[in-house]
Amino acid sequence: MKNTEPLDPKGIFIGLGIIALWLTSLLLLLHWDFSWSNPLTYVAVLLQMHLYTGLFITAHDAMHGIVSSNKKINHGIGWIAALLFSYNFYWKLFPKHHEHHRHVATDEDPDYHPSGNFFLWYFSFIKQYVSIWQILLMAITFNVLKLFLPVENLIIFWMLPAVLSTLQLFYFGTFLPHRGESDNKHHSRSQRRNHIWSFLSCYFFGYHYEHHDSPGTPWWRLWKVKDLYEKERKMNFYK
Repeated sequence: MKNTEPLDPKGIFIGLGIIALWLTSLLLLLHWDFSWSNPLTYVAVLLQMHLYTGLFITAHDAMHGIVSSNKKINHGIGWIAALLFSYNFYWKLFPKHHEHHRHVATDEDPDYHPSGNFFLWYFSFIKQYVSIWQILLMAITFNVLKLFLPVENLIIFWMLPAVLSTLQLFYFGTFLPHRGESDNKHHSRSQRRNHIWSFLSCYFFGYHYEHHDSPGTPWWRLWKVKDLYEKERKMNFYK
């Protein structure tokens, strides 16, 4: 399915909006005198996790050229979003993600693990996307920031949500869609139609067959593709 709706300026606003929300939330939380007995502490961790996932999804969409039709702006926003997510390098992620689309659920797919085992697969997934340079840069940044900010806040609101976000991305965006056998051309499964849950779980990437079938559709329009496919399915059923 080819998407013909214009991207700009909405795609730019959404991409920059996610970056701005992540940064604003982080700055506030790093200065927050939080308490473990306050339920909002845990809500804040989950919110920051979700915004980290949004950074990766923004970088992902940029890899498909669907943040902006302007290539420089598109890749620029993608590069910034990837870097803010624990120093991921956009141009290293770029070829790996396109290999995933070309060779989905095969030995040549860097996101796939034939065992189907959650832990082995997650470990393989992390090895593909985490480098020693990222770890060193994170360590240096942490040691600089702790001179000015509370260590607890840095760990709870900067580091922990990033780790949790990798689990969110892996579970909803890789493991569930690609585990087991699939009898469709994209070897991908999709969540049942529930737009609220699909957004909260992984920015509509639970609609994974739809993403592979329409990679030119940005994450914030995937729900429309899901609706269209569901409508077509029902029409074919009643024929």
